Amino acid sequence: MTHHTDWSATPPIDPKKGFRIHLIVFLLGVPAIWLVWYLTDRTYPWPLWSTPAWAIGVLFHYLGVFVFKKPKSK
Repeated sequence: MTHHTDWSATPPIDPKKGFRIHLIVFLLGVPAIWLVWYLTDRTYPWPLWSTPAWAIGVLFHYLGVFVFKKPKSK
């Protein structure tokens, strides 16, 4: 019995699902980063650098998926 598989075929990509995953990871990751900061040396608030940078990344991901949509190709 043989099974032919087309390994070159790529599965369809759902940009909305990718954004939702990015947003969930952001919403879970940011509190974890702040918790690490809180439980360790609190002399300098280093999460103030990563949190806004990551938020900007999520914002641009949102804009790319929902605002500046690419036309679907056949």
